[in-house]
Amino acid sequence: MDKELIITLIILAAAIMLFLSEKFSVDLVALLVLAALGLSQVLTPQEVFSGFSDTAVITILAIFVLAHGLKVTGVAERMGDLLVRTAGKSETRLIITLMSVAAFMSLFMNNIAAASILLPSASTIARKTNVRLSHLLMPLAFGTLLGGTATLFATTNIIVSGILKSNGYRGFGVLDFAPVGVPLIIVGILYMAIWGRRLLPTESQIEKVSMLHPTESDLLHLYRLGERLFRVRIPAGSSLIEKNLAESTLRERYGLNVVGVELGGGALLTPEPDFVIHQGDILLLEGQLEEFRKLDIEPYLEILPMRQYTEHDLESASSAVVEAVLSPRSQLIGKTLKETRFREKFGMMVLAIWNGQQVILTQLTDLKLEFGNALLLQGPRKKLSLLRQDPNLIVLSEDDDKLSAVSNKGWLAIVIFTLTIFAAALGRFSVREVMLTGALAMVIANIVTMENVYREIDWKIIFLVAGLLPLGMAMTKTGATAIFATALIKLLGPFGPLALLLGLLALTVLLSQAMKGGIVSAVIAPIAIQAAQQLSVDPRAMAMGVALATSLAFVTPLGHPVNILVMGPGGYSFKDFFKVGLPLTIISFIVILLVLPIAWPFAAP
Repeated sequence: MDKELIITLIILAAAIMLFLSEKFSVDLVALLVLAALGLSQVLTPQEVFSGFSDTAVITILAIFVLAHGLKVTGVAERMGDLLVRTAGKSETRLIITLMSVAAFMSLFMNNIAAASILLPSASTIARKTNVRLSHLLMPLAFGTLLGGTATLFATTNIIVSGILKSNGYRGFGVLDFAPVGVPLIIVGILYMAIWGRRLLPTESQIEKVSMLHPTESDLLHLYRLGERLFRVRIPAGSSLIEKNLAESTLRERYGLNVVGVELGGGALLTPEPDFVIHQGDILLLEGQLEEFRKLDIEPYLEILPMRQYTEHDLESASSAVVEAVLSPRSQLIGKTLKETRFREKFGMMVLAIWNGQQVILTQLTDLKLEFGNALLLQGPRKKLSLLRQDPNLIVLSEDDDKLSAVSNKGWLAIVIFTLTIFAAALGRFSVREVMLTGALAMVIANIVTMENVYREIDWKIIFLVAGLLPLGMAMTKTGATAIFATALIKLLGPFGPLALLLGLLALTVLLSQAMKGGIVSAVIAPIAIQAAQQLSVDPRAMAMGVALATSLAFVTPLGHPVNILVMGPGGYSFKDFFKVGLPLTIISFIVILLVLPIAWPFAAP
């Protein structure tokens, strides 16, 4: 092996190890790969930075802008709400409708964005129809993933198309994925509606932890908050008398939150920090009673008999209890509530946190928040509208029966988006130029601002794609792909192209459980193209198989961020994803093996 080949293999191995270790962010690793390929002179300077001007990168940038245009005008949310609300109360109909809407929205926007828009609707409908939320959220996630198989606009599909072009082949068009993707969507929805829903947990993890009857839906019981609530009276001589809550040090000294105050004329929920405490006031506190008993040396508070509380006892015309999850790009991820000054920033108190495995009730202020965490919040109802608009959180409830209003520019956004997709689908112009023009039209029409564009684009994905495309180029240039392809042909070649396709599907899905789909597609697609050349079959057919397989991330929650997003509020475990996702993966393999050779004949062009 020559020097460039050895260097490329070392860089590839080091990159995979870093991706798996998660010590560094994926975009940083991709940029390190670029630097290594350039400094080692495996690629020329022009080749090293070619990814930033690649069709894939420009198209992904444009998609973020176009999707944000539909979101910011309220079009996407209203469309999702209206369609899901027409499903009625039948669980089967709800699953079919929710998955169909999720798949449709994923045709033209990021999977995470589609799921984030539909999450509040799904949560609200689950409560109103008494259908388990755990029976809706996994179908929602799988619907977005299936939608990615039918369109060019999925990130991994764009990457594979770019790799085809760098190898001298025509890239995929907007409609090229539909002949295989649409059957995958239909079969996937039928599977979940007929069989898959029966495999969903009859009692979610959070319900098991709470030891509730399966039909219980009260948030206070689900989060076991009854274990943390107790009533106290302010006795004569208490040092708290005539102090406001901010001065009381109840939270700092004893780890207690004042949930409400019982007054003569009723209850005051979520009192403001300037609320003045008087003798005889009865406070409803959230915290550890036994720990407080040990620390309460002076006559601070008088413990009163407890009564049963429900979610509605902590709500009023001015106060609300809601559940929220961290959004994928939330600035709260990796920080504690104390560091973010959560209550001061959002005006809401965190009562409990569900981390996907257990309900956490103690030492919440020092707990590092993670993507997928579900937070039980209590606070002023007037803060809810601002909370829903904050990009850091996704509130899992909506205003009772109100649909979000579509702005005056909603129809203009629809027209620009529709014309853009139609022009891209015609194939007469480059997809990159058409999508970029549509994105610029959104800005010129003042539907989105340039400031919003910079904020909404997921730059981590952009740098990841721009960094990995040259790696695929280096693998092809140095002959690394030929080595892997030859080994694959020796193993599967004797059994024909269908066996090669099955092997590529299995390898891609397996790697996708441990690494992001974009990384897997950038590594496997060049090998698939090279193997197809050696077996004298159409490289575009094999590349299509790899692109489709990256969307089949059903087996574990780690397969795709959208699975992690629903894991917390759905109360799912790894076992739940495996139990429901494995049959769907096998069925999807069968559909691809049957349909892809018809839509994309193996015979080399």
